[in-house]
Amino acid sequence: MAQYLMSVLADTAGLATEDEQAAIDVFNDRLRSGGHWVFAGGLAAPGTATVVDGRDGDPVFTDGPYLESKEHVAGFWIIEAPHLDAALRLAALGSKHCNRRVELRPFLG
Repeated sequence: MAQYLMSVLADTAGLATEDEQAAIDVFNDRLRSGGHWVFAGGLAAPGTATVVDGRDGDPVFTDGPYLESKEHVAGFWIIEAPHLDAALRLAALGSKHCNRRVELRPFLG
């Protein structure tokens, strides 16, 4: 089975509401019971990020997100699915359950 990253895209800094978190828990259970679960997690607000650039000489550390944007990655799932269509169906369910847009990308194999 192929692995996919489902990134949760948010346009507010707020965390999931209690109802959204309950729906996410239901979706997580569905992923586990269906054999699709690999790993998932929520992320802290973009303002907590540190960008590290170690390409030339000493590394440079910069506070804040890499990009200033109205949207940010609020969390993610790493899933396994037999093919892209199955992964797309799971991404649609994930979007519905977390009440946010989801970007689906396959891992390079």
